[in-house]
Amino acid sequence: MAVISTAGLARHYTTPVTISWGGNKVVIGGGRPVVVQSMTNTATADVEATYRQASELAAAGSELVRLTVNTPDAARAVPEIRARLDRAGIHAPLVGDFHYNGHKLLTEIPECAAALSKYRINPGNVGKGSKQEENFALMIEAAKKWGAAVRIGVNGGSLDQALLTRLMDENVRAGGPLTPQAVLRRALVESAVDSAKAAESLGLPADRIVLSCKVSEVQELIALYRELAKCSSWALHLGLTEAGIGSKGIVASTAALAVLLEEGIGDTIRVSLTPSPGASRTEEVVVAQEILQSMGLRSFTPMVTSCPGCGRTSSDLFQKLAEQTQAFLRRRAPEWRRTAPGSESMTVAVMGCIVNGPGESRQADIGVSLPGSGESPVAPVFIRGEKAGVLKGADIARQFQDIIEKFVRVYEAGGTPNPC
Repeated sequence: MAVISTAGLARHYTTPVTISWGGNKVVIGGGRPVVVQSMTNTATADVEATYRQASELAAAGSELVRLTVNTPDAARAVPEIRARLDRAGIHAPLVGDFHYNGHKLLTEIPECAAALSKYRINPGNVGKGSKQEENFALMIEAAKKWGAAVRIGVNGGSLDQALLTRLMDENVRAGGPLTPQAVLRRALVESAVDSAKAAESLGLPADRIVLSCKVSEVQELIALYRELAKCSSWALHLGLTEAGIGSKGIVASTAALAVLLEEGIGDTIRVSLTPSPGASRTEEVVVAQEILQSMGLRSFTPMVTSCPGCGRTSSDLFQKLAEQTQAFLRRRAPEWRRTAPGSESMTVAVMGCIVNGPGESRQADIGVSLPGSGESPVAPVFIRGEKAGVLKGADIARQFQDIIEKFVRVYEAGGTPNPC
């Protein structure tokens, strides 16, 4: 594969895939910024619940939103969900997630096929024997007819068992040179590549094909995508199949995706977190954005640098201020991205004592150093390295947010903030 340079990292060049709706175009691959996507977990047949969650995901910054399309009722709901989003001015392209009966739903309910910008096809779940090729062809024909892109997504848990058995038997006859895990990787890659070639032979061009080979183990995912990148020029979707819940899911996703992205592999990502009961589905969007932003690949919202605290920090004030500030930045970021381009890369520091506080605060665009144990009860504020004043009193959080708002207004005017 050819290699290009993006944000300081060498990246594998893949064929760009343009996915659009309502004038909104999202480009996956071709050296473009890595795209963030997510998936609803509502019953798609529940139009109101799915519309509401899709809206939340799009507002959080999900550039593609995937829906489960598993029943005729779900398929019939898709056009109404699309229409409601359009009426609300939300033009994030929708992706249909199909398993087992996608060929029927796309052909028998054409309004569903027309409302989706991309179809997710799992080669292991489209049928058995001759039906597999027939059903796969029907889905590709629907994509061609309606101008949709296709993600050919192979999963470790739903791999075509006939293919895996054949490769295992071949390995045994060859004297077993490969481990069972290596044979499984080969089967996953072969399934994805052969399916992409089949789609092209049916008339779907490479610029409408995205590939994925997903498993749930970090090291296996890394090994798998390294192999896939060597033999593929199609755009690649990254993500663990099931990352897990809470910190485990976040850490596993970060460990896997960061390694591959650092190697220039991957054009779009999803962080498949198990949400805590009652938690917002948007957490997976936030984590995906923070992975990309921490690596310097993209900027989505100003990020807070804050100290962990130690025996010198006399209260939890700096912790509360850091949390309140990050929440404020996330809340304001969608509007700032529209009115003040560039503000999303702004850096903010909230520090808790005199040891590193002033130094870290000076290195940020805006920083505040709160007093530690035995220090003067005032908090100096620094703007671009210069002391700009002090905060004190019970409403420090509001004062600090006012300073940030004033700073962003310079971006709105098209200028570069300068304390002088």
